[in-house]
Amino acid sequence: MLVYLDNQSNTKLDDRVFQVMIPFFKENYGNAQTIYSLGTISKDAIDKARNQVAKLINAKDEEIYFTSCGSESNNLAIKGIAEANKQKGKHIVVSAVEHFSVLNAAKRLSQNGYEISYIPVDKYGSISLEDVKKSLREDTILVSIQHANTEIGTIQNIEEISKVVKEKNIIFHTDAVQTAGTIAVDVQKLNVDLLTLSGSQFYGPKGAAALFIKKGVRIVPQIDGGVQEGGRRAGTENVPAIVGLGKAAEIAMSEMSINSDKIIKLRDRILNELPEKIEHVYLNGHLYQRLPGNVNFSIEFIEGEGMFLFLDQKGICVSSGSACASKALKMSHVLTAINCDPAIGQGSILMTLSKYNSDSEIDYLLKEFPPIVKKLRDMSPLYDYFIKTGKRQEAGPGTDYEHEHEHEE
Repeated sequence: MLVYLDNQSNTKLDDRVFQVMIPFFKENYGNAQTIYSLGTISKDAIDKARNQVAKLINAKDEEIYFTSCGSESNNLAIKGIAEANKQKGKHIVVSAVEHFSVLNAAKRLSQNGYEISYIPVDKYGSISLEDVKKSLREDTILVSIQHANTEIGTIQNIEEISKVVKEKNIIFHTDAVQTAGTIAVDVQKLNVDLLTLSGSQFYGPKGAAALFIKKGVRIVPQIDGGVQEGGRRAGTENVPAIVGLGKAAEIAMSEMSINSDKIIKLRDRILNELPEKIEHVYLNGHLYQRLPGNVNFSIEFIEGEGMFLFLDQKGICVSSGSACASKALKMSHVLTAINCDPAIGQGSILMTLSKYNSDSEIDYLLKEFPPIVKKLRDMSPLYDYFIKTGKRQEAGPGTDYEHEHEHEE
């Protein structure tokens, strides 16, 4: 049995999406920038997709700009706004738990004279409105705070945060890659100036994403070239992918409630039943303000790599965090930001569900996972010490666990 539980990195393509994409690979291959009929077919298809995506987030068609991925959208938002507003100031605010496409874009700007402030989060990954207020200055030109975290699934109160930011007349961007198409996202209600979304997170194709830019917001393009996307994102349009993104947005909008109810039931089975089968398991992220399909546990006394390999041998695909950082084999910046104990955090596991998962798959996970944890703990000197003494072993310099354990009794 194959059980795919890594949907935060990529979802399975919906067959209805694939079907509408097919003609644009070999039959309707005209460049959308040409004026003959074959090109017009492509242009009309892009316009339709723009309308479908706009409806998903309650935007105007002309406020949707297609890009290749969420990272490109985030880079365009952060760097493009910074460059367009550098005469007003060079201070930018982001949260400590942003995706690397936001954090590294900000880091790049800091090497060019911009100052970056990082808002901390609490143990659940939530941002305080007071911390947002304290971070704002006269020279702040942009605030970027994600709608929900990729790794621990905590959903931020963007509507309240935007009120604080907009009171100071500062441009506000949110990375909604994990929420658009999954939960309700309304740019009018959220009151954001820019919003990033990606089709691969809601059963669309990879290679198709979008950036919402509110009408009237100035931004400097980050790719120089032709006039595609209103001159804000040059480059020949990936028509099949854009068509797929549009169809995925349409389906997501019409089936969101049904999918969400199903996924939450499956998620809650794991949240409730796994701790009954495995001792010393700790939930990361907020219990309630959480993405429908997100489960993130830290499992004490074992390392994540062994856990993933054994699960993979059983056909169960999981992750340790952001897919863009999962090969780093170290505790993520998100777990560090929520003050997760390093000794426990190295045993973190991320499971993200989709509409294609089933109860029988969760049964299989709950059956196969506990023996794997037992096998790894039987080989763990840390667990052996705990069993013999009833105490957690102190960590010391040069070990994998350089910080003293907070759970000492």
